[in-house]
Amino acid sequence: MLKIHRDHARFRKIVRGSIKKNLRQYITKGEMIGKKGGKFVSIPVPQIEIPRFRFGKNEGGGVGQGDGEEGESVRGEAGDREGTHILEVEVSLDDLAAIMAEELELPRIEPRGRMEIEEHRDRYTSLRRTGPESLRQFKKTYTAALKRQIASGIYDRENPVVVPIREDRRYRSWRTVEQPESSAVIIYMMDVSGSMGDEQKEIVRLESFWIDTWLCSQYKDIETRYIIHDAVAREVDRETFYATRESGGTKISSAYELCADLLDREFPVTEWNIYPFHFSDGDNWGGGDTEIALSILREKLLPVANQFSYGQVKSLYGTGQFIKDLREKAKDEENLVLSEIGSKDEIYESIRDFLKSGR
Repeated sequence: MLKIHRDHARFRKIVRGSIKKNLRQYITKGEMIGKKGGKFVSIPVPQIEIPRFRFGKNEGGGVGQGDGEEGESVRGEAGDREGTHILEVEVSLDDLAAIMAEELELPRIEPRGRMEIEEHRDRYTSLRRTGPESLRQFKKTYTAALKRQIASGIYDRENPVVVPIREDRRYRSWRTVEQPESSAVIIYMMDVSGSMGDEQKEIVRLESFWIDTWLCSQYKDIETRYIIHDAVAREVDRETFYATRESGGTKISSAYELCADLLDREFPVTEWNIYPFHFSDGDNWGGGDTEIALSILREKLLPVANQFSYGQVKSLYGTGQFIKDLREKAKDEENLVLSEIGSKDEIYESIRDFLKSGR
């Protein structure tokens, strides 16, 4: 390995350790999400310097040495030297997901078997006597030549030179196999009624970024859809999802019904791993809508979902009642996961709550 490769590998290891150490801080900050590009994100890390010994006399003096009297103020002057800079390092989303898995102790997801789509792929599994030179198997060719020379009596132990001829050559051969490939759909639903403010939406935005990062590392193909609701639900694009704010009431059943219809139309359970996430402050309309929402959840969503995740974001104006109703009336549902998110500092544990089951 060239020295530059060793240095680069060492640098990446140091960066990885820095990201892992500060992961909780990164999760609560939104700057890096805005710098996402393709399959990479830019992460600000403190300036990294490889420690090394410097030889020579220490002429800088010790701590507290120099001119001046006790109590005298220290005044700084403008200088011409550069200050300490923050280094921005580009990290792949796969690496970020791996760091996240280590730190949060997340198990790999085991896709449900019936959700797998067959993909045709060539695999090299056998040998043949003809083929392009780029596929020649040198070890097998040498072995065939050695066997031929020993069998014909021309192999000389004192001068063990083995020269393959055309009939000794062996080439890798392939066959087309069907390989299972898993696809997944993430459906984000969010209450955008008047009680869900900018702070609550920012929590949802941050949390969904890390959920996306993890699930994208587990599946080859990911589809993401967005539903907003107050008293009425509608499907929107990502930008609208985080920017919309309404002033009406809340009917959670409207979002669950639209989600069920979307899955029925576009994402058959036989072909997709399904992950609905719903975020709300828990304030639902009091006209019996909670019972309707629970009925849709039990009959239409939980039977097809790998996991249904409900995150309740604390709001000054929300009652927070819906998560209490879920805990009381849907506590036996195995693939229903609940999480309360009081502030940005609690996003870290909420992500662990949602992803720790490996469903």
